[in-house]
Amino acid sequence: MVGDAPLADVAWLGPCPDTGLGSGPAAPDARYEQREAVELAFVAALQHLPGNQRAALLLFEVLGYSAAEIAAMMDTSTASVTSALQRARRIVAEKVPAGTQQQTLRRLEDARVREIVAGCSSALERGDADALVALLTEDVTWSMPPLPHWYRGLAAVTDFAVTVPLTGCGSWRHIPTVANGQPAVAAYLCPAGDGAHEAWSINVLTLRGHRIAEVTSFICPEHFVSFGLPASLPSRDGA
Repeated sequence: MVGDAPLADVAWLGPCPDTGLGSGPAAPDARYEQREAVELAFVAALQHLPGNQRAALLLFEVLGYSAAEIAAMMDTSTASVTSALQRARRIVAEKVPAGTQQQTLRRLEDARVREIVAGCSSALERGDADALVALLTEDVTWSMPPLPHWYRGLAAVTDFAVTVPLTGCGSWRHIPTVANGQPAVAAYLCPAGDGAHEAWSINVLTLRGHRIAEVTSFICPEHFVSFGLPASLPSRDGA
């Protein structure tokens, strides 16, 4: 499927660097780990919530505040907070996959995650469509916030990849990174094919099993600043 991204997708989001994120809950009573709370699927689901429900869910499930404490912060009743939490949980449960990325990553060894990231980067740099396809799920999606274009399914994503990043853009270089608690690569593009490569996008990978189920390419050089990444890379010959 080729078309515009669903209205409820992540076009309004930006990639979140992992700097400062802990590996456990922010408070003893919190349900979600800090890294789960910044995963793309969870953050995208939050946009479906009214402001009061979103605030209550984050304060309770991520930061570990009690319903009574939240009620005091929001100047409302504990019953109102409890009701908001129930509605918020129902909506988020409908939008977020049952398995989080943190659960998937824990099942995979770090070395295997690095192999997947390196394989994706290498395939794009070499223009190797077969190597890229071998890493993707059958129902893979590729989106490019803030652009509206959205590709779903192996055939559509392969056609896009062959037409645009693999053969139609120029030369690529990549630096592995982590964004939204997920594996990612910082992509640098040289349209002329030789010379310096300039910051282009942060590509966040969502994994399912040993394959890539989603590629979310946040196209904006300004994102590289928050990740502490260079604005450009020299050509491969050092020029």
